[in-house]
Amino acid sequence: MSKLKNNHVFTSESVGEGHPDKICDQISDAILDACLTVDSASRVACETACSTNLVLNIGEITCRQWDAVDPEAIARQVVREIGYDREELLFSHNTFEYQCHIHPQSCDISQGVCADEGLFKEQGAGDQGMMFGYATRATPSLMPAPIYYSHELLRHLQRIRREGQIGYLRPDAKTQVSVQHVDGQPRRITSVVISHQTDNVPLSKVRRDMIREAREVLGPTGLIDNDTDFYVNPTGQFIIGGPHGDAGLTGRKIIVDTYGGVGCHGGGAFSGKDPSKVDRSAAYYARYAAKNIVAAGLADKCEIQVAYAIGVAKPLSINVATFNTETLNAADIADVLETGDIFDFRPAAIIEDLGLTKREGWNYRQTAVAGHFGRDAFPWEQTDKAEALQNALNVEKRFVA
Repeated sequence: MSKLKNNHVFTSESVGEGHPDKICDQISDAILDACLTVDSASRVACETACSTNLVLNIGEITCRQWDAVDPEAIARQVVREIGYDREELLFSHNTFEYQCHIHPQSCDISQGVCADEGLFKEQGAGDQGMMFGYATRATPSLMPAPIYYSHELLRHLQRIRREGQIGYLRPDAKTQVSVQHVDGQPRRITSVVISHQTDNVPLSKVRRDMIREAREVLGPTGLIDNDTDFYVNPTGQFIIGGPHGDAGLTGRKIIVDTYGGVGCHGGGAFSGKDPSKVDRSAAYYARYAAKNIVAAGLADKCEIQVAYAIGVAKPLSINVATFNTETLNAADIADVLETGDIFDFRPAAIIEDLGLTKREGWNYRQTAVAGHFGRDAFPWEQTDKAEALQNALNVEKRFVA
């Protein structure tokens, strides 16, 4: 029984920018970026749907300069940049039908979210619910190994497609990596799956090229061996893809966006939501806190749950789990979070601490593909509070950058 507990295989997937659901996430986040650029106080809940030569935007947006935002132009630009620029794909930036049915945010929600001047930090949460953040010492980014390596492989394939290194690749793609863990640590990659849309080329060539690229990315990890299985377009040809192959919707890849199924998920999607929505901002902040806890050497694994009531600033609860990997009493770690001195989980404080409306050096559209976590470009990935945690808990300085 202990062998089963200590030796297991866990699998996670990553989904490419040309996948229908990810097209929708990127359009929704690009519209959010545009709104925040002209009005940093914008309230945005933008949903996108796509199908064969169709893009539809619905949702609620309150933006004081909405007239300066052109959602159709944004949608067409996103689709073009992804690579849907040929009519033969039956979804192209210059041919799809566009519909927009966006209206302002409900005044019932607005009255609970907006705070009077001088009471900025008491801005209420944009919805009720619970959010989770997770970190583990399994990889350099403090992300679980299966999702980390799936994202790494996907980003590589996106790059070589965009650069034209393999000219037959089309935009729609998924990767999947299965990792064997022994006593909680990654030991080997047991299988790799790549499903990539292509032009009409021999399947043998696609498989040969994709396996070569996968080995190039994953080989340096030391986790690939002679017994690693590779599956490339396992059903055969993958020519029909994108929104012509499947309809897409915003927020339908929440496990891909987070930790690949490791840990818990509160159920809320991220893309298209401004940071007053704690589905997004509190999940980012919980990751920020969990990552700093692990970086500070307080635990090898950490998961944080935070819960809110709509219109109420103070979290209803903050729970810390360290899975028996803590180096001191886990309750002491939770007590430090509860004070709010190092991590203030009130929505307005989160927005201010992470600069979620300023977006200096990053934008929300960037988060919509290859995961919202694990990339240093985003402020919630910094470990700048690890030392403060060590000081607060009077522990030995073991800061891990």
